This record gives sequence, C-alpha cells and structure tokens, in this order.
Amino acid sequence: MSDPTAGELERRYNERFADFREDLQNVQAQLDKRVSVERYQTDQHYGDEAFRQLGERVKAIEEARREEARQVDADRRTAEAQRRVDKRLLLTAFIVPVLLIFLQVYLATRGDGS
Repeated sequence: MSDPTAGELERRYNERFADFREDLQNVQAQLDKRVSVERYQTDQHYGDEAFRQLGERVKAIEEARREEARQVDADRRTAEAQRRVDKRLLLTAFIVPVLLIFLQVYLATRGDGS
C-alpha cells in the first residue's frame, strides 16, 4: 500500500470540505426556517389577545341582542296593556252609553204601551 500523494490528500480534503460546507448550508437553511422562541411567544401573545378581543366583541353583541329582545318583549307587553286599556275605554265610552240609550228607549216604549 502506498502513501497518498499531496494532490490526492488535497482532493480528499476538498471533497470533505465541500461536503461539510453543503451540510452547513443545509443546517443554516433549516435554522432560517425556524422561528425564534421570542418571536413565537410574541406572535402567540398577539394571537391570544386578538382571540380574547374577538370573544369580548361576541359577548357584547350577544348581550346587545339579549337586551334588544328584552326591550322588544317589554314593548310588546306595553302595547298589549295599551290595547286592553283601549278596549275598556271603547266599552265605557261608546258601547255602554249606546246600551243605556237602547234601554231607555225600550223602557220608554214599554212604559207608554201600558
């Protein structure tokens, strides 16, 4: 077995160095793809904050809808109460006097005929 020549050693060294350089570039590319922990935590915090704000907005909308439904129900009850009052007013203001007039006419015609 013969010792490698200087040229052979240089060629082998350059091959290994090229392989090492390629591996280093691959590692660098993978590191570039990774996000730093600090950046990840910052993004996570802002994402959580946005989600919390969205939740608060949804709660506010739901509460506004509930309040609106309560108001509509209260308005409906008020309108029903007003209709009952109007019916009583109609009865007392128009129908009862007409019935009294008919009763007076009936009694007057009945009394005249006796």
